Amino acid sequence: MRDETIARSYADALFELARKEDQLEEYGSAMETLARLLAENPDFKRFLETPRIAAADKKRVLREAFADRFPRHVLNFLQVTVDKRRQRLLRQIAEAYHDLLDEHLGRAHVEVTVARAFDDEHVEALARSLSEVLGKRAVPHVRVKPEILGGVVVRAGDTIYDGSLRRKMAGMRRLLLKAALPDGQNAEGPAAAG
Repeated sequence: MRDETIARSYADALFELARKEDQLEEYGSAMETLARLLAENPDFKRFLETPRIAAADKKRVLREAFADRFPRHVLNFLQVTVDKRRQRLLRQIAEAYHDLLDEHLGRAHVEVTVARAFDDEHVEALARSLSEVLGKRAVPHVRVKPEILGGVVVRAGDTIYDGSLRRKMAGMRRLLLKAALPDGQNAEGPAAAG
């Protein structure tokens, strides 16, 4: 089985357990914390993934580190992943769990690129507009890239809405070059290079 399929199976099992316990968000928060720790702490990641360290030692450290922070069943789940030697998939499992949670809650995470930082009011207005367009509650993740000059670029899943000033100016440039060139010449050719 491919890692992605295995991770999804584990995430499905954890999600069903979270639903039965009515703790979907709490389990999600615990998995997010774990995924962030694995991403930010290479020593912890190596500790969990190395075959030289006994599973019992890994499980003990997980218990000591997370017993007071994670729901009991999440901690048990982590120990099962160690028993099954699937701990290297924990970040993928966390991502798959969050995908399930977003789907269940009708949320869509959207990457929004702007030329200048938005204040909270603008981000909220953007979230409302995107929610209407997407038919789901949009959660915008805003990043600033001055090189787009103005406007906004939105990525929702595989779909990109490019309303940047840079793209509009490039389109205008192509139109002007096409209008200025004699018939039969390509606006993208050598004349367009400058």
